[in-house]
Amino acid sequence: MSIFIDDSTRLVVQGITGRDGSFHTSQMVEYGTHVVAGVTPGKGGQHFTAQNGTRIPIFNTVEEAVEQEGANTAAVYVPPAFAAGAVMEAADAGIAFVVAITEGIPVLDMTRAAQFVRDRGARLLGPNCPGAITPGVAKVGIIPGQITTPGPVGVVSRSGTLTYEAVAQLTAAGIGQTTCVGIGGDPVIGTDFIDTLRAFGEDPDTEAVVMIGEIGGTDEQEAAAWARENLEIPVVGFIAGQTAPPGRRMGHAGAIISGSSGTAEEKMKAFEENGIAVARRPVDIRDLVRECLGT
Repeated sequence: MSIFIDDSTRLVVQGITGRDGSFHTSQMVEYGTHVVAGVTPGKGGQHFTAQNGTRIPIFNTVEEAVEQEGANTAAVYVPPAFAAGAVMEAADAGIAFVVAITEGIPVLDMTRAAQFVRDRGARLLGPNCPGAITPGVAKVGIIPGQITTPGPVGVVSRSGTLTYEAVAQLTAAGIGQTTCVGIGGDPVIGTDFIDTLRAFGEDPDTEAVVMIGEIGGTDEQEAAAWARENLEIPVVGFIAGQTAPPGRRMGHAGAIISGSSGTAEEKMKAFEENGIAVARRPVDIRDLVRECLGT
């Protein structure tokens, strides 16, 4: 099985005619994702043609895509100034799962949008995230399909690049994945580590989880404590930013050390105290996963 996306996913791409939206729509179509519609205001009635020749209808609103094509998932490739509005439009139209790929959305905008999505009973992934992929079934976002392979390990990460690195390492070692999820590194995100760990814990096919965090905040510590009390499958953890100096942001907007709670060392200590196997280097992840799976 999988989490968040599967063969029932019917995707609408918001911003399908933009540079990023058009490129990644073709990639998602070629991977096998059911991309049923696109949305670009003012271009309703037109069609987007993917690189493999698939024609996708374009609508002016998400509501039309839901009503006419049965869309249940949205990918947001909309410029930062308008992306929060696009997220809220999707949730308001009845979309159950909204994936915000856009980077640089103002924090105040996302504070409102994230609450708006929750109030409507939908799930938001991101923003500033690579999305999710269920190997061999569907991908929503920008995770390269060729580095994944089906198997028993769930992957969740704040870092897109490290998601790719960990997944590629697992695949090269012959260890497949159920679903790979990038939650994003912004200060305000819709789906956090605990949400994702809970979903993996409820998936009967996920036998272990790789959790990749980074400096800044306390999400990793909270997730480790939650996993100890609630998760029955083993977790392998890695923290990026082990050499980052205090007070300096490293990469993501949320990756800044304030005091001691956000340091890599403090997070790794919390992992160890809560029974999570800690990889000191990305290359160590695959060996620790092998140990967890008993292979």
